[in-house]
This record gives sequence, structure tokens and C-alpha cells, in this order.
Amino acid sequence: MATKDCWQCVQRSSIENDSPLSVDNNGPENGSLSIVVLGASGDLAKKKTFPALFNLYKQGFLLANEVCIFGYARTKISDEELRNRLRGYLVKEKDASPEKLETVSKFLHLIKYVSGSYDSENDFRLLDKEISKHESTTNTAEGSSRRLFYLALPPSVYPSVSKMIKTACMNKSDHGGWTRIVVEKPFGKDLESAEQLSTQIGGLFEEPQIYRIDHYLGKELVQNMLVLRFANRFFLPLWNRDNIANVQIVFKEDFGTDGRGGYFDQYGIIRDIIQNHLLQIFCLVAMEKPVSMRPEHIRDEKVKVLESVLPIKDEDVVLGQYEGYRDDPTVPDNSNTPTFASVILRVHNERWEGVPFILKAGKALDSRKADIRIQFKDVPGDIFKCQKQGRNEFVMRLQPSEAMYMKLTVKQPGLEMSTVQSELDLSYRQRYHDVTIPEAYERLILDTIRGDQQHFVRRDELKASWEIFTPLLHRIDKGEFKSIPYKSGSRGPKQADELLEKAGYVQTHGYIWIPPTL
Repeated sequence: MATKDCWQCVQRSSIENDSPLSVDNNGPENGSLSIVVLGASGDLAKKKTFPALFNLYKQGFLLANEVCIFGYARTKISDEELRNRLRGYLVKEKDASPEKLETVSKFLHLIKYVSGSYDSENDFRLLDKEISKHESTTNTAEGSSRRLFYLALPPSVYPSVSKMIKTACMNKSDHGGWTRIVVEKPFGKDLESAEQLSTQIGGLFEEPQIYRIDHYLGKELVQNMLVLRFANRFFLPLWNRDNIANVQIVFKEDFGTDGRGGYFDQYGIIRDIIQNHLLQIFCLVAMEKPVSMRPEHIRDEKVKVLESVLPIKDEDVVLGQYEGYRDDPTVPDNSNTPTFASVILRVHNERWEGVPFILKAGKALDSRKADIRIQFKDVPGDIFKCQKQGRNEFVMRLQPSEAMYMKLTVKQPGLEMSTVQSELDLSYRQRYHDVTIPEAYERLILDTIRGDQQHFVRRDELKASWEIFTPLLHRIDKGEFKSIPYKSGSRGPKQADELLEKAGYVQTHGYIWIPPTL
């Protein structure tokens, strides 16, 4: 219940202050809500979308007398068969108390299933008929209903599905209701394909109806970035090239492609992680203060900083591929697809000129984590002779064990005037142990219902991000930029550490951050 109370606090505060966090004012609060999950039989829907909807239901954000959830896919199954497939993803057997099982059962009865093709107008008209039945049972006036379509599908079918929704499943008139679509990454494979996809969907829906979801923007620590930067006075004068030496944004997995090699090989680590997840974090770290917290003001600043990124140089890139990647029978024997990449971005503006931003991601590495590491410059006139111990750093651990900590040099307790590295630590499990941190998909689906696009990617933002990486990606695709082999379970290619050193990062020796225990 702590999470719900927290959300309600934000909701009340937002309404009182007329902020963009307020509940959607473009539609009736008590009208019917139809959520359609297209691709309902797929892994994404089962593992992420439906569990997120269930958690919103448990916390009171989806009301049984308003909402109906429709699963749509080609698989020919009944309502009950879909519910049985989903049950195990909503509650684990070891946690299955009678109360939880009853809650799961009530939620599952809100789900109906419609089978159909993704390019058949007749099938989508059947879906529309089922949605209209639900709307009539809630006494919703025609045109005032809320319809949300979640495309948990491959991007190749986005155009046909979007066309079918536009043709057969829209609100019949504009009386305060809405129709919105949520599309998952990847949004294309390069600038040209992304623009083509944007043009196809944009020709059917207005930009305020399109929610390009990047689940990293729903993570607790990522959402905290703007608050930390712009609500704390002591960060304001430090957040610039005069004080910051370098910034790292890192994503590491300790496992390989695990049976997804054929799919992954079409994209690679840059398209899969860096061009979207890490670049979105980069925007929040590097952007200027927006005029307000309104979604468009925030997204305007993100576009500005993306457009300030200089073309990527060859000497600022290291690519790698873990040994054993090509053993997957679905991966070509001559694949050059990188499973590791370290890329330095350089921003040509007054705040960041000369500060390297190192975006690094990889699979089959020595640990699993994602963090933001901001390293400050050396103290001038080091009277304690302690620079070798390491620099000050501000670190945000996004996953696992959400935390933020500041690495400081302090006096070693005792009679001698010696120094040691320590930290000021805010670990979420320790500080907020009574609060359940919502999953990213919960936040973002709730935002789509509320009509808040702050944490979604705008079309010009998407274009600017592809402009940064497309030239490099085309060279990789042509085999002009080779991936260096590295051992599974290592830090990646040693050349990546050399690149980090060249960028000016100073390694701290003899200090390891250990998450505190309760």
C-alpha cells in the first residue's frame, strides 16, 4: 500500500499545482477504458505488459467497473486459455496466498481474447465490436471512451496494425475520449528506416497519440535525474566542464544472447542498448534546465543536446564480440555483430565542451549492472597528497540494488593525518525499505493513460538519435569496423579499458562500494 499512497500524494500535488503530472484532462475520469494488448501471446506481453497491468490493478489505478483488457494475436485460443497462460506470470507459486490468488482471479476476469490477423480489416472490426460491447456495458457515451493499443509486436507489422486500428478501431467521434498507441523499440534500424516508420505511423496518428516507449525512462533512478540536477543547489555550479572530467553510462550483462542469437544478430548491442536506453540517459545527464516540467519543454531540451553531439570518430569506438557467440546455430559463422561496444560522445556546447561521455554496453561480461558514473576533476593544490587514491565521483546505480552515492576522500579514523576513500550513500532498499519501487512498465503505462508524454520519445528526438549512430552502424554492417574477440566473463576487450584511460578516467584503487544491509 505504500506505493499507492506515494502515487496518490504525487497525483494530489500535481492537480493542486497544475503540473504535467496531473491526471489526463482530455477525457472523462469515469468513462470506460479499453486496453488492447496486440501480440498477447508473445513473451513481452506475458512477462512485462500483463504483469504491469496487474500491478496497476492491485494498486487501484485500473478499476474493475471501468476497464476491460483485450488480448489480440493470431493464435487461436479462448479467453480462459489466455488467462491460464498468464496466471503464472502474475503470481509465483511460493507467494500464492488465498488473498493473492483471489486478486489474480478478479484481474484475469477483466481480460478477454480476440484472435485475428494483423492485416485483416474484418478481424479488427470484430475487435472494435468487442470493445464497443464493453463500452456499452459501462454506459459510456459514444466517442467519450478511452482506447489504448499496446503494440507488443515486431516493428515490421507496426504499419499494417496502425492502419487497421485507424481504419476500424478508433473512437467514432470526438467527445472527450481518445485513442492512443504504444510502440516498442526498436524504432527502425537506422535513420532511413526510422524515418520511414515514423512517416507511416505519423500519417495515421497525431504525435500526441503516439507513445514510443523506452522502459529505461521508467526506472526509478532515471526518473530521479532531473530532480537531482535541478532541485539541489549544490549540483548546479558543479555540473559543467569546469568541474567534471568525464561521464560514464554503463550497461553490463553477465550472460550472452541465450537462444536469442538469431534475433540479436540483426541488431547488435548499439541498436539494442546504446542508441536508445543509454542515449536517453545521456540526454537527462547533459540537457539544459527546461522552462518547466511540461513534457514538451523537457523533450525540447533533449533534442537540443542530441543535436549538439559531434560526429563519432573511429578512435572513440571499441567493438567486441564474446567468444562462443557464433556457436549459436542461428548466428552466421562470419558474423561481425558486436555484443560489446564502448563509444565516446563529445558535446559541442558551452557546458560540455571537452568532457567525454563514455557509453558502454556489453553481454557476457563479469557482472550485471547499469549505472551512471560522473567523475570530477582533481583538486588543485593537493596538500594531502591523496590524488592517487582516486577522484570524487557521483554514482547512480540503476540496477540491481538501486542506489546513489558520492565517493569522497575523508580522514582515516585514528591518530595519524591520513586519508581514505569513503562514500555518502543513499541505498534505496535501506532508506525506503517499506516502499515497493514500481516496475518501469507500470509507470509508463500509467503515463499513457494519463496522457503524459514526458517519458516517451518524440519523433524529432528519435531522428536526432539515429543521426548520431547511423554512419557508424552502416560501417559495421559493411564489415569496415571489426569486432574484437573477448572472453566470456571478462570486462570486455582490453582496448575498451585503454579507451577509457585515454578519455581521462582515473581508476580508484583499493576502494569497492558495498551496498549496505538492513
